[in-house]
Amino acid sequence: MDRLQAMAAFVRVVETGSFSGAARQIGVGQPAISKTIAQLEDRLQVRLLVRSTHGLTPTDAGLRFYERAKTAIHEADEAELEARGAGAGLTGQLRVSAATTFARLLVVPRLPEFLARHPDLEIDIVLDDRVIDLVSEGVDVSLRMGQLSDSSAVARRLARGRRSVIATPAYLEQAGVPAVPAELASHEAIVYSQLENNWIFRKDGTEASVAIRGRVRVSAAEGIRAAVLADMGLTVNSDWMFAPELESGAVVRVLKDWELPPVDLWAVFPTGRLASAKARAFADFVETATRQSDGPMPRLSKNKASAAIDRPEIVIT
Repeated sequence: MDRLQAMAAFVRVVETGSFSGAARQIGVGQPAISKTIAQLEDRLQVRLLVRSTHGLTPTDAGLRFYERAKTAIHEADEAELEARGAGAGLTGQLRVSAATTFARLLVVPRLPEFLARHPDLEIDIVLDDRVIDLVSEGVDVSLRMGQLSDSSAVARRLARGRRSVIATPAYLEQAGVPAVPAELASHEAIVYSQLENNWIFRKDGTEASVAIRGRVRVSAAEGIRAAVLADMGLTVNSDWMFAPELESGAVVRVLKDWELPPVDLWAVFPTGRLASAKARAFADFVETATRQSDGPMPRLSKNKASAAIDRPEIVIT
């Protein structure tokens, strides 16, 4: 039995709470995982897991072994990368989660460059607009937009983007172009149900608070795009969500002289696990790509970018 592989299997069992969950992540059958854990317990002469109808729970000894095993696995991975040299590239699988529309527009088109740098690396992308549990899903790094409000995982801000009031020319021709934020109350809005839709507009020291409302509420960004492009109403959203259409003129910004709160892009790493070299490299790549872009995701200022990298914030997963 390979000790490091057995430790890795045990860590996955604890994090997923089941043999079957660990087996899916590792890519082996459930009996193989069960046998590995039994052999590990025999070797250590201690019970690591308590089995019940509710799942698997680590014993006190199992929790202590889990923490040490995670550290050992991380150190082994880093040692291999160090031995190969920085120019040799990354290997294995990297599991990334991201919101569907953001990934489709700004991540996936840039993947060829990242993969060309690391020909032995495989990327598994989980697309979901919801906040998922990174540990149970086996995610190495998650790209998330907006506010992060808890304090259980390490996250790094990669970029800051602009929010705008966006609509099609056809909708504005029919409904009129709002001249001040208060006029949004008389417009049909496509509402993102996962956000509060009370917005603070600022201009020359003046603030205007507006609650946008509409008959259409959508739980995913793709639906908002589809509704706006069907001339059903305007929306308050990130410029990146409509990047191609803003460039082509299919949609336009209104109230451009009023400022809305910006939206942040974060790289979030799983709770209780050191970020792998692969996860850090991918976060660096996305950060660099958004900084180099002249499009809808403006780069952080030099000072802000350095602060985001050098002093990671503690935020929710």
